[in-house]
Amino acid sequence: MGIRVLSPGLATSVQDLGRPGYYHLGIPISGGMDRFSLRAANLLVGNDEGAAVLEAVFLGPELEFTQDATVAVTGADLPPKLDGEPRETWAAFAVKAGQVLSFDFLKSGARAYIAISGGIDTPPALGSRSTYTLGALGGHEGRNLMAGDALPLGQASGGAAEGRSVPAKLRRAPGTPAELRVLTGLYWHRITEDSGRNFFEDTWKVAPEADRIGYRFRGGQPLSFVDRVPPFGAGSDPSNIVDSCYPYGSIQVPGGTEPIILHRDAVSGGGYFMLGTVIAADMDLIGQLQPNTPTKFVSVDMAAALSARHDRAGLMQEVRNALS
Repeated sequence: MGIRVLSPGLATSVQDLGRPGYYHLGIPISGGMDRFSLRAANLLVGNDEGAAVLEAVFLGPELEFTQDATVAVTGADLPPKLDGEPRETWAAFAVKAGQVLSFDFLKSGARAYIAISGGIDTPPALGSRSTYTLGALGGHEGRNLMAGDALPLGQASGGAAEGRSVPAKLRRAPGTPAELRVLTGLYWHRITEDSGRNFFEDTWKVAPEADRIGYRFRGGQPLSFVDRVPPFGAGSDPSNIVDSCYPYGSIQVPGGTEPIILHRDAVSGGGYFMLGTVIAADMDLIGQLQPNTPTKFVSVDMAAALSARHDRAGLMQEVRNALS
């Protein structure tokens, strides 16, 4: 088969770059929360950038290999061990059939990406192997891994090279405090000027309710809303709107108290107003935030958002060049 799961860790799932094109039907894109790290891990082991990997949250799995392979672990600093011997993160290393890959305690970040030469070869669903647990779709039986699971591997390309690594200067991680750039949205006018200023001036902290669906934040001042006559269908709470579509990265604030950033497994619409949207270039960083991480929201305009996207694409190209 390729891999036998001895211990699944806290929440380990099969993920690739997701299944775009179905959000209007209520099926989210899913895929890696930190797409940069997922791509880099695959490049290290000679895979296509979008090959399926394992995404491990906070606590790594224990995996027994039934065939030779090349492995790389990127993203969170979750130190890998091969038969108990430490291995480097952001670097490719060889694994022999019968060896066991395990992990030490998490040092920083939240999600590690475990790429294996050939990729995880579970059956695709709607064009992707990504796991969407709420819909029991994709991955391994539509769920997180469990002890005893067997995972097949695809045919390795032969491009893997043990020992090569991503230079430290090209690895991307949140700062302290983390900074998330935001484009204010269509409903920004619903809050008062003071509330808008406070939202960006306050330091927030990641709440324990932070997962693939959304990240909740606490610690800032509650929002004050501009008085209105509630439109039909919106309800009396000033944070409610007539149901609308939610873009990825949108920031909803139910009751005006705790912002929630919608992420890869988020629903596609609902009745909470959206203060704005985290820019695409910073979505990967959210997936590496631990609970209680201090976070600042930074207001940017469209030109800055597009420039950040260009810079992020340039960083990914530097990784490709370094590993080619």
